[in-house]
Amino acid sequence: YLMVMLGAALGGLGRYLVGTAILQRFNARFPENVFPIGTLVVNVTGCFAIGVLMTLFVDRGDPNPNLRLLLVTGVLGGYTTFSAFGWESFEAIEKEEIWIGLANIVLSVVLGYLAVWCGSLLARAMK
Repeated sequence: YLMVMLGAALGGLGRYLVGTAILQRFNARFPENVFPIGTLVVNVTGCFAIGVLMTLFVDRGDPNPNLRLLLVTGVLGGYTTFSAFGWESFEAIEKEEIWIGLANIVLSVVLGYLAVWCGSLLARAMK
């Protein structure tokens, strides 16, 4: 539990720092209300990181179970859960379970958007 909590704190801080840096650097070209470039950068870098880490852990074996908890569940979980979505989709397609991977991609994006929309409708109805 401690490794996950510590990692999540570091990941959340990383997300804040990266998002803030991107916003400060690119806000003039990509206003936040037009395109969420900070979130895009966090999601893509999180997906890259989980691709590297999980491939190393799966192909070479976990060197220490706490290291995976710290880095993948904790840091990347705090940084972005989008990385887990990316890994799970990749893993399914890599194992030739293409329809499962594609279904995960389509359903996660579409249902995630619909869930945000429904949540927003509910919150607005509660005013």
